Amino acid sequence: MRAWRKQRRMSQLDLALDVAVSTRHLSFVETGRSKPSRGLVLRMAEKLRMPPRERNQMLVAAGFAPAFPERPIDDPALADALAVIERLLIGYQPFPALAVDRHWTLVRNNAALAPLIAGAAPSLLVPPVNVLRLSLHPDGLARRIANLGEWKAHICHRLESQIDASGDPQLADLLAELRSYPAGPARQRRPDAIAVPLVIDVGGKKLSFLSMTTMFGTPIDVTLAEIAIEAFLPADAATAELLLKGI
Repeated sequence: MRAWRKQRRMSQLDLALDVAVSTRHLSFVETGRSKPSRGLVLRMAEKLRMPPRERNQMLVAAGFAPAFPERPIDDPALADALAVIERLLIGYQPFPALAVDRHWTLVRNNAALAPLIAGAAPSLLVPPVNVLRLSLHPDGLARRIANLGEWKAHICHRLESQIDASGDPQLADLLAELRSYPAGPARQRRPDAIAVPLVIDVGGKKLSFLSMTTMFGTPIDVTLAEIAIEAFLPADAATAELLLKGI
């Protein structure tokens, strides 16, 4: 709990006021001298903006049952949600779209993704496929990304934000790996730019994409809460035209 409080840059006094306990009691809870109630654990987790997985971990550490169920991705209970994801991915065609878990492991993708990842080393396409490694690895998409320095900086910044929100050590290891890949300096951003595009060569043609992320808004299952859909939409008319023609 102390680690999460420090990550959120909150003092003991800040958190104690937010959860309506004394600073002394909060201090005793942090050091293990007092056992918190289940309600207090949940209030602290809420104020610390902890993801469902980490809330479960804190409840278990305090001696309570987890609050959120966690099922494997192929559990029948998630079948309807996965069907929704697949319909959404199909709906994005002919634009590439994919679903990933919290570690950026590929869960599902539509057919439009195939031309984008064509030519990547087969070893990077063996499941489980990490899409960030696939995109930035020298044997992956990196050699075809025209603005690799800029795209890598964008990806690393997103991953830093995710690590800040979750405290996940596996993501921290992934970030260190991605930073070790060569990329070159990021280009000077145009003053009229509104987002960082992915500019990539596909079949000898330069395509430009803007990425958009979608997540479930009301999940109570840990696995479902961590699934994100990444859609790559045309950043310009020329890219849209080529994709609509079926590049």
